[in-house]
Amino acid sequence: MTPNTINKIPFVDFSHQHQPIQTQLEQAIQTVIQRGDFVLGEALTEFENAFAGACGVKYGIGVACGTDAIALGLQACGIRSGDEILVPANTFIATVIGVLRAGAVPILVDCDVETALIDLEAAEKAISPKTKAILPVHLYGQMVSPKQLLDFAGTHNLFIFEDAAQAHLALSEGYRAGSIGKASAFSFYPSKNLGGFGDGGMVVTPDPDIAKNLRSLRNYGAPQKYLHTDTGTNSRLDTLQAAVLNVKLPHLRKWNQQRNTAAQNYENLLHNKPIIPLQNKTATGHVYHLYVIRIPHPLDRNFFQQQLAEIGIQTGIHYPLPCHLQPAYQNLGYQKGDFPAAETLSQEILSLPMYPGLTPSQIQQVINSIELVLCHQNKL
Repeated sequence: MTPNTINKIPFVDFSHQHQPIQTQLEQAIQTVIQRGDFVLGEALTEFENAFAGACGVKYGIGVACGTDAIALGLQACGIRSGDEILVPANTFIATVIGVLRAGAVPILVDCDVETALIDLEAAEKAISPKTKAILPVHLYGQMVSPKQLLDFAGTHNLFIFEDAAQAHLALSEGYRAGSIGKASAFSFYPSKNLGGFGDGGMVVTPDPDIAKNLRSLRNYGAPQKYLHTDTGTNSRLDTLQAAVLNVKLPHLRKWNQQRNTAAQNYENLLHNKPIIPLQNKTATGHVYHLYVIRIPHPLDRNFFQQQLAEIGIQTGIHYPLPCHLQPAYQNLGYQKGDFPAAETLSQEILSLPMYPGLTPSQIQQVINSIELVLCHQNKL
């Protein structure tokens, strides 16, 4: 089963981002090499200030990865052993790992099946006297409603810590991702909307005390050299990565716009097909780290993905097994059936190619391939 003309379409293609700025990237790296300030260097300070400002907050603290941003960020916010934090069940496992590393207890809750974002009604039912915070995940590039989050947190005397790892410069109700809560975690993994040339992360916060705590925690718990006042670790965003990210940051808004436009093209072409795109409730504020569709029963998602791969269309599944069903975390006490929306989505979702520079003709080819698979599956 193949179309007449085969042009393979990758799931992610960095060339459209990197080729036009190749010279600037090389120059930025060379500048760091010449300075020799590879750890906590000048480019890191520049990037921390620039990225925090782009998010609409004052302080940015670069760390080694997004998981560390969650763990250290929660510690800096005052989370202590045994504190409970509300977390969606349908997130990447790093969210749960970060909570556990902070010494807290992740209290998983279900999601909205139409958007895949945390269900605040379900979260309300999971609150206990030990609940200290809610950790909304701005999944796939779309923000959880800031106004609803602020109302929820205020009503229940909780603080908000955002997982914005997939939502760089996303916008909703006048708020940028990272500007709603007490602090927020970002990842700069290469495939993110703003990605480095390796792992990297950042916590942004409006609070100077949290920022001060984080700078100590990421650097062995030392506010000054050889004086260790906190139980910290070694988790610093490399200066070389910061230099790369500095070059890329001014292009991020344009790249996000290209993602949003590509998503609208997908949506227009998928209209009246038995494929269900996740709902976009934030219009142009959705930055589409991923473009996710649902392939509902009786269609077979796994067959669908296999057939697209044979045609040359790469896809992904984000995520095939919810956190509460992961073997390593059965000690959290959850079982199959506890979060039906998350479990339903895990069986239906499929992520289509999405990146800046994805052309209308490539999107049309993806849709043509989907139509071909639908036709083939209907004949089985």
